[in-house]
Amino acid sequence: MTGRPRNRKKEVSFISKTAGKPIFKLSVVIALVFVAIGVLMPDQLASWMNGAQGFTLESFGWYYQIVATFFLVFAVFMIFSRYGKIKLGKEGDKPEYSRPTWFAMLFSAGMGIGLLFYGVSEPIAHFAVPPTGEGSTEGAAALSMQYTWLHWGLHAWAIYAMVALALAYFKFKRGAPGLMSATLYPVLGDKVKGPLGQTIDLVAVFATLFGVAASLGLGAQQINGGLEYLVGMPNNFGVQMVIMLVITGLFILSASTGISKGIKYLSNVNMSLAGLLFILVLFAGPTLFLMNLFSTNLGNYTANLAQMGLQLSPFDSDEAAWTQGWTIFYWAWWISWTPFVGMFIARVSKGRTVREFSVAVLLIPTLVCGLWFTVFGGTGIALEMNQGLEVSAQSLETALFFVYQELPLTALLSIVTVALITTFFVTSADSATFVLGMQTTGGKLNPSTGVKIVWGLILAASTGVLMYSGGLAGLQAAIIVSALPLTLVILAMCYSTVKAFNEDLEAEQKAQQSRFHEKRKAS
Repeated sequence: MTGRPRNRKKEVSFISKTAGKPIFKLSVVIALVFVAIGVLMPDQLASWMNGAQGFTLESFGWYYQIVATFFLVFAVFMIFSRYGKIKLGKEGDKPEYSRPTWFAMLFSAGMGIGLLFYGVSEPIAHFAVPPTGEGSTEGAAALSMQYTWLHWGLHAWAIYAMVALALAYFKFKRGAPGLMSATLYPVLGDKVKGPLGQTIDLVAVFATLFGVAASLGLGAQQINGGLEYLVGMPNNFGVQMVIMLVITGLFILSASTGISKGIKYLSNVNMSLAGLLFILVLFAGPTLFLMNLFSTNLGNYTANLAQMGLQLSPFDSDEAAWTQGWTIFYWAWWISWTPFVGMFIARVSKGRTVREFSVAVLLIPTLVCGLWFTVFGGTGIALEMNQGLEVSAQSLETALFFVYQELPLTALLSIVTVALITTFFVTSADSATFVLGMQTTGGKLNPSTGVKIVWGLILAASTGVLMYSGGLAGLQAAIIVSALPLTLVILAMCYSTVKAFNEDLEAEQKAQQSRFHEKRKAS
């Protein structure tokens, strides 16, 4: 392909020019304006966010369903396509981390706090109010687990995988900056150097900010809920803000140590604590029932995946509202997290092949999430169905600790859980400040400590403002609205990645043909 060398030179030019145009100051100013509005006009901010959320859910729910399904189909295609052998790096590049450490790092950044917050509360909520039919029945129990698997399974990790794949390929194979705009060079060309590219990166920054803020808000609420159970601490916004301030100090300290020290160490601690907690609950609860439930859940989820992933219930307003409040919210949440989780997974995935990467990121976390929700959610459902306990009557942040009261080793389970939420809190915020730093400094792999501290403080302030102005509903509204424009960017990234892969394979094929002809001439 005669144009190939010229394309490479343009990419080198793009790298040098884009790196000199960071958006740090602009994004910080916009973020501070948002925080100021939240402090000065919290009620008005809540009204704006709720209005935007309602419009987005009603008008674009169908779009979120189709887009999420497309990403899953695209990820599966990557596993079986001819692109699977392409390496995310140069020819001689080797993976930086062992597979166990690699998995621990991507999983800790991916969903940690949410697994603990929703582990019991989501399945039991669906059991009480299922998407269709009567609640608190055997059918509702099956549906509750089925839809929980949907929300935390293949769709979610496919969304992450596609963004991470593009970022890793363009960064480590073509030497582009660690920016979402950089992955669109094959599609947009030199336009990514100017206002269009900066706009794309700003969209990614604020989707990251709001997506991570939701997780940190959930973490603060659940730490507060755990401390209420353990030591009788009041459960209110003021206490949650104190928790936020303490954790902010911890993750800024962790972020300043660098990815190989702080995040790597805490990710391994997370996985150890999570494994311990999982085993304790599995064997303290109805173990045989839970293992039978896992097999049943796997079958139901697999058999109904396509139907659940596209369901919108246009003939039933109650079912439609359920889908909007749960399924569409989750698709928006995972999409809003993609600049953060995708960039972080890309950063630690150098040297993997497309096939190895896609299989690992798509399948392994899905099974782990399925196991987790089966054990925790299944235990909660069993307690309500068999013993008549009102698990579903508890708040989202306290349902887990309510279940612990009915199991052996209650105090140990609660202490391990609070410790795990705290470490997940730190790693999520730690990774987010690292990624926000990359996004706003021209894609630097190691942004300065000062930049990470600034983003850590803004992240904590944004979380506090959203919690104060609207609580969990305010966090959800910010996610759903910020994710919408980002879907367009991710769709373009998928097309751009395929186009770049084709260029590489064509260049490789022509190089092989050239070597073959040279050998024939020599002989």
